[in-house]
Amino acid sequence: MKQISSLNNVHQNGKFGDIENKNEKDLLKISELKNVLIFQIVQYKNSSSDISNIKVDNLKLPLTLKSSSNSDTRILWMGPKNWIVISSKIDLFLKDGKQFDESNFAITNLSHSRTIIEIQGDFVNEVLKKGCPIDIDKFNEGDCTNSIYNGISITIDFISNNPRKVRIFGLRSFGESLHHSITDGSLEFGYQSN
Repeated sequence: MKQISSLNNVHQNGKFGDIENKNEKDLLKISELKNVLIFQIVQYKNSSSDISNIKVDNLKLPLTLKSSSNSDTRILWMGPKNWIVISSKIDLFLKDGKQFDESNFAITNLSHSRTIIEIQGDFVNEVLKKGCPIDIDKFNEGDCTNSIYNGISITIDFISNNPRKVRIFGLRSFGESLHHSITDGSLEFGYQSN
């Protein structure tokens, strides 16, 4: 099945907003992360399975509001016994999914149900503050959290501090609205979209 981006009709390449007399490196960078595998791992409440030895793409499952990552895969802790895996390795689940037996874990493929928008630059926190009620400044590289952005439920993955880079996950059905909210909040600072 061919995957079609939820932002296929709205995400445009170019420079937008207050870009006059600004160096390109000072503009926010906004892009859509697509063609990735996204799946959720949930360990059942009554499961006594030990997860300390479980690894996905050689990464342990984090046990707090953190992520674990390598160059291909990120695992976000979503709550007790609940993780989201994002990977450029489309066959990762076929390879590593065998260790999650059906009596202890539920695995759900979310690849077609999420929109992921990546924002990078010095004003990322300011854009997030325009629509998100949490204290964005306290989050650093490797943190993740659930919140809302202008009324849309989101997950924020803090990729790096220098340069500041975050990924914002939303439901596919709200993808266009989320994109419009993020880009509208970025106009003041100027952004480059690719």
